Amino acid sequence: MSPYIFMQRYSIEEIKSWERFYRANFVNCLTGFKPVSLIGSISNNGIPNLSVISNIVHLGADPALIGYINRPIAAAPDTITNIEQTKSYTVNHINASFLSQAHQCSAKYAADIDEFNATGLTPIYEKNIVAPFVKESAFRFQMELVEIVPIQYNDTFLVIGQLKAVFLDESIIAKDGFLDLAAAGSIISVGLDGYAKAEMITRLPYAKP
Repeated sequence: MSPYIFMQRYSIEEIKSWERFYRANFVNCLTGFKPVSLIGSISNNGIPNLSVISNIVHLGADPALIGYINRPIAAAPDTITNIEQTKSYTVNHINASFLSQAHQCSAKYAADIDEFNATGLTPIYEKNIVAPFVKESAFRFQMELVEIVPIQYNDTFLVIGQLKAVFLDESIIAKDGFLDLAAAGSIISVGLDGYAKAEMITRLPYAKP
């Protein structure tokens, strides 16, 4: 039985009445712990960009598609503009060793600022891949743009990419292809500014009726 017997009800009308940042923290925590990564991109003018993304989602394994939600253009224009221009971007898992620098990438830097330099992170360019990776990341992969789907209700965009290459330490790959991201040190996030370490509890067998 749940220990929380007396649970307070909050209507959406009440939630809308709250102070802006209190409301944003509350609503952002509702979806629970989420993966958090840095998306690396580069403009046509050769200026690298980094964005903290905590709404990345698996869309399919064959073809291997991954999506993320980009905020409205007015609030976050650089990443989506770079991806539209070059069709190339990278996803770099964050670990505790560079968490402060990664979080700083959520700041609104001007479009002409190299965010690797600004945050103290190191770009690394792999052969025939336009977008930069984060050298400090122990788990990173290359994406190629497939489609950008506008979500008209709140002016956001679902950015869909196809997986092109993965860079990781083979020691985290199980015999069945399962990736032990906790062992890799990949962290998770909650809300706007909360970060936590992931811990494996167990793996359960394939469920059948």
